[in-house]
Amino acid sequence: MGNIKRIGLLTSGGDAPGMNAGIRAVVRTAIYHEKEVYGIMRGFDGMIANEMIPLTSHFVSNIIHRGGTVLKTARSEAFRTAEGMKQAAAHLRKMGIDGLVTIGGDGTFRGAVALNTLCGIPVVGVPGTIDNDLSGTEYTLGFDTAVNTALQAIDKIKDTAASHDRLFFVEVMGRDSGFIALWSGVAGGVEEVLLPETETDIDRLIELLAQRKKHRKSAIVVVAEGDEAGGALKIAEKINSKGHAFDTRVTILGHLQRGGDPTAFDRILGTRFGAMAVEALLGGESGKMTAIAENRYQLVPLADAVATSRSPDTDLVRYLRMMST
Repeated sequence: MGNIKRIGLLTSGGDAPGMNAGIRAVVRTAIYHEKEVYGIMRGFDGMIANEMIPLTSHFVSNIIHRGGTVLKTARSEAFRTAEGMKQAAAHLRKMGIDGLVTIGGDGTFRGAVALNTLCGIPVVGVPGTIDNDLSGTEYTLGFDTAVNTALQAIDKIKDTAASHDRLFFVEVMGRDSGFIALWSGVAGGVEEVLLPETETDIDRLIELLAQRKKHRKSAIVVVAEGDEAGGALKIAEKINSKGHAFDTRVTILGHLQRGGDPTAFDRILGTRFGAMAVEALLGGESGKMTAIAENRYQLVPLADAVATSRSPDTDLVRYLRMMST
């Protein structure tokens, strides 16, 4: 299967539950096809520092259920420079790496494409980001787990909100993407979600909450951290500054959403994507990303995946507001 004998593997950018399932699948699929795999520690920073280790089947035993990434991860400023990229490429050549699998998001894939252009090493990307914002795939590794983590918190906050007749603002991750906020909000039956992709009207929000208060004494608003009106604290301040008598509390979930055991869906997705990536490389593919779209696993061009960001389905926003009446 192709001329590839040794595959390099890295995780880069923000960690996401399911990355370890992807690592496991890459290693064991390569071994099944009698190929070697070298793990590159700490992403592109580790590539520049020549931190590469041989990966065995034993190394990836009992990691499918673990969050985070056993290969560590980092965001590399040095790799953005021509000098850093050339040094990384030289280390790959010295190690005899014929193909590269990168697990990460937009920044990871941009780096992989640049490296492919510079040194001609075939590369296949596996989408791993809790934000779920990469074009070309309906799901990325970690998104399902992050949504369920946020949902568990929302369900618990609902109990205390109802007990005290309070308005809670729950901030979830999503600097540029509202997927976690929207999905956890719909699943949690909240009153409103505030997304980076849509403009927040504070006066309209106050009116909506006042209307809801006639029927339900407590309320929950989920806020994506990147909402243009500010995070949950800032929005709560704006609400309170208007003089309305809401008993307001704020909960910021933060990095809780990155950790924890991946869901079954993320473990299966990591397994499928990791195996696909290796077999794509061995089949002569390069510059592609593993993806799932229209219930079909497929390869899409990496350039298309990073050209634009996906936005949440506006129909789902409309349905949430229908459900909260």
